[in-house]
Amino acid sequence: VRLISTSTVHAANDRASSGRIDLNTWDIRNLQIGYIQKGLLFPKPKLPLQYNSSGNMLIHHLKTSLSHTLHCFPLLEGAAADGVTISDIIKPVYVPSIVHSFFSLNGLHNYKGITHPLLGIQITDLADGIFIGISKGSIYLSKPPVFQRWFPDGMDIPIRIPQSCVNVEQNNEDFILPPVRERIFHFSKENITKLKAKANAEMGTEKISSLQVLLSHIWRSAIHNRSFDPDQETNYRFVAGARQRFQEIPDNYFGNAILGTFVTMKAKELVEQGIGNSSWRMNRIIAATTGDGFKKVFECWPASPSFVTLSNGDALITSTSPRFNMYGNDFGWGKPIAIRSGSSNKFDGMLTLYCGAEEGSIDIEACFFPETLEAMANDQEFMHIVTV
Repeated sequence: VRLISTSTVHAANDRASSGRIDLNTWDIRNLQIGYIQKGLLFPKPKLPLQYNSSGNMLIHHLKTSLSHTLHCFPLLEGAAADGVTISDIIKPVYVPSIVHSFFSLNGLHNYKGITHPLLGIQITDLADGIFIGISKGSIYLSKPPVFQRWFPDGMDIPIRIPQSCVNVEQNNEDFILPPVRERIFHFSKENITKLKAKANAEMGTEKISSLQVLLSHIWRSAIHNRSFDPDQETNYRFVAGARQRFQEIPDNYFGNAILGTFVTMKAKELVEQGIGNSSWRMNRIIAATTGDGFKKVFECWPASPSFVTLSNGDALITSTSPRFNMYGNDFGWGKPIAIRSGSSNKFDGMLTLYCGAEEGSIDIEACFFPETLEAMANDQEFMHIVTV
């Protein structure tokens, strides 16, 4: 990838500062993990949008659009991947490693946001397409933002972390990036519906959701094809949202509002007892996660701080959500062809969820050791639900 230009884009209209924003527990717990990196692959726009006498109109178009959207857009980079086509990105079985070079701010952890941009956009010019890679600190925004943080009554603000807990550089040195690969598995609405019906029938219920059964499906295959000891415990870790459980949290709350939780099963139980059992256990854990539970964890955290860290082990971990309409991003020349992620936060067992291009479908970017992905591809029970 060849870097063409770098520029800073400011808001179109100056607005008053939001003032000091104290980080709460949900924010601080994520300081040690890497920036979120998600990207959109588009077909190349027609010629009038690409160039005029003043230069690249596509870049100008995006700069103008983004400057009207954000208070301050700290970093915008342009790059070219000479000779790389859309097919080179979406046709291979595994996600090609060149995709990672389509993102800026690589290797940054969230705590480095105090000295580096919180948001970076890299626009990579392909032979027949455009890739827009977004790298950002641990923030989420879908509506005009509410910046005011929520804190329980009586909590000391700002939250102060003991010195013994803040050696983040040392804590992250222990994690060695593994030789993992990534593959996109596509699940159609029809196949998800069949799998959901099977799981609910096994348990005599109608409460198991499409997402719960789909995560259980990939969990069972991954553990089966890792050749775990039958009595070894395995975890599936995921996050529950606070917004729907807290009246105090508005929909357009700008920041993290999540709590990590997990399901634990022995490998033998997971693989042999059917998809209904693991899906139902996941359903019960989520149902038991309440607003009161969120508050209790929130209030107790400052006395014994812990941080989200990366590790390779016996757990599968889910990030993002298919509820985010990634394919709804249209900058004037059509919707994206595909979604891909950068190199940040990649380890054996990381699953990244996206809505599919077709309504009701879901794409899962599975990050595993190559031998696990190869075995899963030969797992007929698993691949029967995958749409190739």
